[in-house]
Amino acid sequence: MSFPSMSSSVPVGALVGWMLLLTVKHIIADFVLQNSWMAIGKDQKTGWALPLLAHCLVHLAVSMALILVVAPRFWFVALIDFAIHITVDRLKGICASSFGVTLEQEHPWFWTLIGVDQALHHLTGFGLSIFMASN
Repeated sequence: MSFPSMSSSVPVGALVGWMLLLTVKHIIADFVLQNSWMAIGKDQKTGWALPLLAHCLVHLAVSMALILVVAPRFWFVALIDFAIHITVDRLKGICASSFGVTLEQEHPWFWTLIGVDQALHHLTGFGLSIFMASN
């Protein structure tokens, strides 16, 4: 199997740099700084708003800090990341609460839902990286 030739005007070094930065941001905000109140609370049927907002504000703060250090002209990208992150996590929460998808109940979709959530966040980082690397 061969892939079609693809050309790009995106500088590869900048793209890789932004991808690494946003991946580190994601690890810090989604795993290091997310506590169980956020992780469990944002997927509940009720009372989800505050844990979700707190979690996504952590993402906003870490994104903003890193972007301001590296390239302050892209400060608004942190707001775009925030908006996409809160949307993806809310949709995941709706799925989790509607279908009872929890680790405690050993629901068969639990890891699939986590995987789709993480893939969407990484695709967001990829898209934002392309934008920043090419501008």
